[in-house]
Amino acid sequence: MEYRFGESTGEFVLDSVSRRLWRGDSEVLVTPKALEVLLYLVEHAGEVVERDALLEAVWRNTFVDDHALSVQVAEVRKALDDRSGTPRFIETRHRRGYRFVAEVTRHQTVSPMRIEVPDLPPVEASLPVPETRYARSGDVDIAYQVIGDGPVDLVFVMGWVSHLEYSWKEPSFSRFLRRLASFSRLILFDKRGTGLSDRVPIALLPSLELRMDDVRAVMDAVGSQRAAICGVSEGGPLAALFAATYPEKTLALVMIGTYAKRIRDDGYPWGPTLEEREAFFEEIHGRWGGPVGIESRAPSMAGDAKFRDWWATYLRMGASPGAAIALTKMNAEIDVRQVLGSVRVPTLVLHRKGDQCLTVEEGRFVANLIPGARFLELPGCDHLPFVGDQDEILDPIEDFVTGMRYANEPERVLSTVLAMECDGPVEGLREQVVRELEWYRGNLVALSNNGAQVSFDGPARAVRCAIALARAAGRTGAIARVGVHTGECDTLDGKVQGGPAVEMAKQIAAFAPAHQVLVSNSVRDLVAGAGLQLVDYPQQMVLPDGAKLFFSTPHPNSGIIS
Repeated sequence: MEYRFGESTGEFVLDSVSRRLWRGDSEVLVTPKALEVLLYLVEHAGEVVERDALLEAVWRNTFVDDHALSVQVAEVRKALDDRSGTPRFIETRHRRGYRFVAEVTRHQTVSPMRIEVPDLPPVEASLPVPETRYARSGDVDIAYQVIGDGPVDLVFVMGWVSHLEYSWKEPSFSRFLRRLASFSRLILFDKRGTGLSDRVPIALLPSLELRMDDVRAVMDAVGSQRAAICGVSEGGPLAALFAATYPEKTLALVMIGTYAKRIRDDGYPWGPTLEEREAFFEEIHGRWGGPVGIESRAPSMAGDAKFRDWWATYLRMGASPGAAIALTKMNAEIDVRQVLGSVRVPTLVLHRKGDQCLTVEEGRFVANLIPGARFLELPGCDHLPFVGDQDEILDPIEDFVTGMRYANEPERVLSTVLAMECDGPVEGLREQVVRELEWYRGNLVALSNNGAQVSFDGPARAVRCAIALARAAGRTGAIARVGVHTGECDTLDGKVQGGPAVEMAKQIAAFAPAHQVLVSNSVRDLVAGAGLQLVDYPQQMVLPDGAKLFFSTPHPNSGIIS
């Protein structure tokens, strides 16, 4: 069925079969959900359509709020050059719904040029690849791209290695990204050391903390104040940590085929064993340049010669063998189980039932730890989200992201807190604390004549600052005890004021031997790749939340070497 409306019923043509909108001979590009809203209103032209009825028709069996509908109606009005104040097409009925007010004619004949689009169309040569730009993150340049002009910013964090420009060479990947960009302003980037971003020494490949810095740098470069964060595979832990640390910058969290911990233990029986990881390291070392890991990441395409060639080149362009091994080893040390409970933004976790790289139980485990998270178990065996049935992943993401409402400023955030207690002469302590805070980007919570509490948005920075302060206090003859813990903090006007993590850090400091930095396991689990060596604390003690303690790199006079 064709519906014609506007300027004596011939200005616009809406095809209900192909789900396409035309203005004269030119197609008007509209996101799928916005087009469904338009079609429902046109089908009920002249009637007042209640908001609840429209929500049920377009988002059947999916809960979204009124904001999602408002966003789609605004997009339809933009496509039709309509204005809410003087509507030609869509009239708002206050507190009720909408009415399509233009005359509509119906036609059974469908123009042969308007045929249904196949599920996976080839990428047209005329579609340009987004321009690659660079954002400065510390001393490193991070490559990024922006595509789309939707109402919501969406930062896409690909797992393992990536290459911004070569991603577009694979039609299925290109279609996946363009679909995301159809309902958002899509922000893509290569993590430092990979793809088109600056290559760095293997020893300086990014920890989770540095990856968060890179995300913030890219968001700042494109003027994004708040965005939905979508993490795939290893991008999931980063996205979750970012959401917990910067909830004021995170509109929503989406995790696809992800995990909480990469190595199996008694509390996480789904990850690979250390022996299995070692075997994978050997595979990377011996086979890099070929389609490494394709059998578990894209089993449905493992026999496709063209896809295998693309995947091999994509990996080769994304990272060197040494960098790939270093990143994989670093990821093996990541454990965000204690972080997930601090995520306070709307969260959607999607996982294919037959995923052969990361089991569906891992995705379910992640969702169960995030308060209020929604978990969708999907059919399929491919780990890469752009392989297999993309729309089963993309449809719920579109519904979820476009239905988000901007929330109030968060009252709690994930933060790393340093607590220091000093005995003896403490002359110059205040000045030293202020100097170190500026260098390590800390935020003062409290400062007294014999101690301080400081918050950080990165655990490695907190530990390094703690070491510097312990050493500085020791040089003055004071006895310093320092504790560091990552956990939830209370905030006011965006600044940490106190809370559980502050109290825990103070307790840990009280246990610390003289000139020592004692850190909790929540810190230990997040500093993989930061170059910090930790040693088990030998004494037994009971702390809240079952915190296990470790020495960080200690004061050189302590006699303990790590």
